[in-house]
Amino acid sequence: MEILVPVLGILAGITIPLGVFVWLYHDQKNKRETLIEISKNIQDSAELEKILKQLDDKKEPVNHRRSGTITLFVGIGLYLLGAVALGSVLKGVGLLVGAIGIGTIIAGYIFPNDSALLSKAVEEFEEK
Repeated sequence: MEILVPVLGILAGITIPLGVFVWLYHDQKNKRETLIEISKNIQDSAELEKILKQLDDKKEPVNHRRSGTITLFVGIGLYLLGAVALGSVLKGVGLLVGAIGIGTIIAGYIFPNDSALLSKAVEEFEEK
């Protein structure tokens, strides 16, 4: 019975990533099959291009300032939990996570990802 927990932990570590991989594969496969069926039935190429644009997964750029702020406050929460209840190890983990959050916030200011911010940064640089 003592060996059951470690074995289940190892199996979970293997099956969860494999399950996610299979799930994502079948999700993309269904999208491709649907697109093929739609393209067989549509005669107008403009209509097909319109549908393709709608199906395109548009990914927004990562907002480093937002994610850094969230990470910073998670670190603060971990530090406070360590200070109040669980000890110095969790304090160290909280400080580490908080430092990562601060670094991510700084990266958000150094490397802007929005086109308006990029053009503003270029204009400021050209003024110098």
